[in-house]
Amino acid sequence: MPPTIAVLPGDGIGPEVTRAAVRVLRAVRPDLDCVETRVGAAALRAGEPALPDAARALCDRSDAVLFGSVGLPEYEAKPMAERPEYALFLLRRDYELYANVRPVRVFAGLESASSLLPELVRGLDLVVIRELTGGIYYGRPKEQRTGPDGVEEAVDTMFYRAPEIERIARVAFELARKRRKHVTSVDKQNILETSRLWRRVVERVALEYPGVTLAHMLVDNAAMQLVRRPRDFDVILTENMFGDILSDEAAILTGSVGNLPSASLGTRAHFGLYEPIGGTAPDIAGKGIANPTAAILSAAMLLRHSLDDDANASRIEAAVERVFASGARTAELARGGEPALDTLAFLQRVLAQL
Repeated sequence: MPPTIAVLPGDGIGPEVTRAAVRVLRAVRPDLDCVETRVGAAALRAGEPALPDAARALCDRSDAVLFGSVGLPEYEAKPMAERPEYALFLLRRDYELYANVRPVRVFAGLESASSLLPELVRGLDLVVIRELTGGIYYGRPKEQRTGPDGVEEAVDTMFYRAPEIERIARVAFELARKRRKHVTSVDKQNILETSRLWRRVVERVALEYPGVTLAHMLVDNAAMQLVRRPRDFDVILTENMFGDILSDEAAILTGSVGNLPSASLGTRAHFGLYEPIGGTAPDIAGKGIANPTAAILSAAMLLRHSLDDDANASRIEAAVERVFASGARTAELARGGEPALDTLAFLQRVLAQL
């Protein structure tokens, strides 16, 4: 029986870049059964919840999920359960996708697209490992309310248990062992009790990996060092909110968040959710100019992590690298009058390289 891939394009530029990624997947693996269904605003507009039962049932029977993006400005004032983003929240929670893997790489030829000097980012290759199902995004209580004195107030709870930290730390150390053997654990232990627990647990896990060097860094310093000496990092390990912020900061060092893929892995063997990190970009949705790189590279991660197909994953990554090396650029990467390719033209370049 061929592997089934749940394709959830979502909103904004999500459908454009996701369908480009599906074409690349089918080019290298024509045996895959890629089944598309709606989530996010597309589902809400049809009178369904953000994650419809049909989408959940498809994910249940699939080997992996290729996800687009969810979230549009007109839903921002709605309660969370009525927002497109709730689909992603539920997928992460219900499938226990606790490990977010975000590789950050500067392709040769794109150094000048970075916001930093080319010599600072040339050869940049790091990975952010973000804990994805705990911390302040999921802690309870989480609410807006009126206090006993009649004043409006709000509370979010940052909460972690040691086993949650242990399992994400092992993901980071296992990955570092295959790379440059260095983990930087980012916390705020001078202020937060959760960070003090985080640091203690990470140090215990580190004892199981004597060949990997562990360093600790406060989150504010980590944010500074990412723009000062980004190539010093190998694997960055951190909790949910810090990882959300730092991975986006790291992504823009490459020239565009449209270049960066991600994998969300969990307790179900080989199952994962794969998505670009750039968001829905509603201002350019439907114009055909979105950068499909991150979605295409997310498809490569899907092959590697969920289907154990490193050969075809590497084929896709090498094809993208060659396209950039040839001078091809999408609109947000073009500099100084360089010609820009639209989504379809860039996709066709990648397919030709395959």
